[in-house]
Amino acid sequence: MIVHVQKNIPAASLELLGRKLQAAVLTTPERHILITPSSYRSVNGEAAGVEQYIEETFVFADDRQMAALEYTKTKRTVNIGNVAVGGQTDHCIMIAGPCSIESEEQIDQVAQFLVERGIKTLRAGCYKPRTSPYSFQGLGLEGLKMLARVRERYGFSIITEARDATHIDEIIEYADVIQVGAKAMYDQGILRRCGTSNKPVLIKRGFGSTLQEFVQAAEFVLSAGNDQVMLCERGIRTFETKTRFTLDLCGVAWLKAHTNLPLILDPSHAMGYRYGVPDLAKACVAMGVDGLLIETHPNPDVAKSDASQQLNFAQFGAMHDSLRALAQAVGKTMV
Repeated sequence: MIVHVQKNIPAASLELLGRKLQAAVLTTPERHILITPSSYRSVNGEAAGVEQYIEETFVFADDRQMAALEYTKTKRTVNIGNVAVGGQTDHCIMIAGPCSIESEEQIDQVAQFLVERGIKTLRAGCYKPRTSPYSFQGLGLEGLKMLARVRERYGFSIITEARDATHIDEIIEYADVIQVGAKAMYDQGILRRCGTSNKPVLIKRGFGSTLQEFVQAAEFVLSAGNDQVMLCERGIRTFETKTRFTLDLCGVAWLKAHTNLPLILDPSHAMGYRYGVPDLAKACVAMGVDGLLIETHPNPDVAKSDASQQLNFAQFGAMHDSLRALAQAVGKTMV
């Protein structure tokens, strides 16, 4: 349950009400917002003596609350640099870059290519949560500093992934958007710290996570005070072995119908093989989503991570051109 409380409630009364309801308390310029466990169905006697300060209550069947479309009625707007994502905009943002930043030369080549394509948001990994301990683990802080130099040189908004909570403050310091990766979706240290930041957060769905669990990860961030949250579907693990994962477009339809968060889709990780990425990307755009995350590399065959799924510049360019036309056909503008 979510309870809207007037700003003029005495501080002691607000604190007492919050304790009685076991609520997280957020304060906005307009009101106080109390977020209780969803098992609460009314304020009942807990609000005795302060009923006049209660504006309205919202009751939910489960702990999908702040992210529920039933709560806000319209999609939230998230601002990435000077690009608005979600809300009432018609934007479909293109987020692109290599799986990992590998060197100054590599990331500068990517940056120049993206600038030529008019793409303003660059994503590259510095801390890589690899399945094998013997795989490339990323350049860490050195990579973050490289990305900061690229941002200064070309004017990008930078997205990069937090592998775990040990370096979340570094990510917040250097990145414009914090990516919570599929393997970190349950890391409450990351989620809670993101909630105290004012930077946009992109949460990727764990490949074994239900939609409810996915949205509840976002609730950790939202309930801590950060409303700049986006969800990223990147494929789930099924019985199929011929593709890396299965892109859950059925799940995307459910998220569009039931949540108020912008939706970004990642066909690169879902497919796992570059030949299928353009077709999947077209399906994503046709659904009217708010953005795509697609990997590109100057020479994918020698990439240090996820080499098979990254597009070279020619492949990416051809795909990008086709997506612009498709986006226009469904009332979207690729930005």
